[in-house]
Amino acid sequence: MRKRSSQSGAARLRESKRPLWPDLKRDRYLYVLALPGILFFIIFKYIPITNLVIGFQDYSPYLGIAGSPWVGFEHFARFFSNPDFWMLLRNTLGISLMNLVFFFPAPIILALMLNEVRHQLMKRTVQSLIYIPHFLSWVLIYGLTYLMFSQSEGLFNKLLTALDKNTVDILSNPKLFWGMLTAQSIWKEVGWGTIIFLAAIAGVDPQQYEAAVIDGAGRFRRMWHITLPAMRNVIMILLILRLGTIMDTGFEQVYLMMNAAVTEVAEVFDTYVYRVGIRQGEFSYSTAIGLFKSIVGVILVVGANRAAKRFGQESLY
Repeated sequence: MRKRSSQSGAARLRESKRPLWPDLKRDRYLYVLALPGILFFIIFKYIPITNLVIGFQDYSPYLGIAGSPWVGFEHFARFFSNPDFWMLLRNTLGISLMNLVFFFPAPIILALMLNEVRHQLMKRTVQSLIYIPHFLSWVLIYGLTYLMFSQSEGLFNKLLTALDKNTVDILSNPKLFWGMLTAQSIWKEVGWGTIIFLAAIAGVDPQQYEAAVIDGAGRFRRMWHITLPAMRNVIMILLILRLGTIMDTGFEQVYLMMNAAVTEVAEVFDTYVYRVGIRQGEFSYSTAIGLFKSIVGVILVVGANRAAKRFGQESLY
């Protein structure tokens, strides 16, 4: 046993010492295909990391990073002591949790329902229809929302007026704002989100369903004991990734839907960074806020990944 393990260890060592060039030459076309994505991450993700140092400086565009004075954690202390911090944290977490509770399970449920559709033409038609909203911009989504729910021009309120009912100001109601954002996200992205889950379901051996039918299992039982377990690993990985973005609520959607009446429930970290950092020119302060968001996201991803491994579930690494 010891001899066999030492042999396998030596084989792994020889494998690790193989020159890299033959592998690159053999898979050169795959690397060429991956090159645009690699360059994207290098240029727009990794290189900007070096500029995070301005969060610890009193940065001035005229002095540059090298010439701007260092202030340490002054911007972080200012942000955490700002009364707006708790409002931003509440709104960001509230919107993210609404998406996590209602939006995240929606593609899973829809994929399960589509998997039960036996008529292939009907299935493909439904899939095509629910994919279309993904390709619409948030500006167009806001325009459609305004045309549907505006108090003066909205179709919903025009129907209420035709029925001699009082109009409802939905877009300016703070109590409905988070629900409106969640509903928009579900309508726009739920169809696109089913692609990954349908791919996981496609890998299930049909003989498992046939055996379950012979054993007398109904559709719900087959779904619960065969389909859902096949999706479990994908669900866990996507859940971990979702937790990593819990501090990101989608700047464009929130910014377009925001108005003076709902500012107290609509202002989130992303819109605050835009307002303070871009419009008011406080680059160091807004960079510190962005760094805080990133650190929280990393902590959540690492924590969720360790929890998944501890409970024996699929993890990212």
